[in-house]
Amino acid sequence: MPVITTAATVTCPHGGTVQLSTANSTVTADGAAVCLVSDQHTVSGCPFTTPSGVPSPCVSVHWSAPAADSAVGGAAPLLQTSSGLCLSGAKVPQGPAVVAGTQSAVKGV
Repeated sequence: MPVITTAATVTCPHGGTVQLSTANSTVTADGAAVCLVSDQHTVSGCPFTTPSGVPSPCVSVHWSAPAADSAVGGAAPLLQTSSGLCLSGAKVPQGPAVVAGTQSAVKGV
């Protein structure tokens, strides 16, 4: 199953860019670090406003459904099938993260 790495392209449902970073420094796929379910990812450039016109941009992503049969440093890696939920600054769910690119050749260091 393809994994999400720091080289993947992920956006919020409104077009904001998700900055992928990871504490993992030992497992890579196609030369990029594999992201973990425990990693914190921020969103920038989200233009979302509420129907009343109040800005409410996505600012972070909470992931679920990582790999069930493997771990990197005690945390499960994110897969192409993992679910990312984009959240506002008030932690209000605002829609799913959109994953556009993943890697499949995994290598441990």
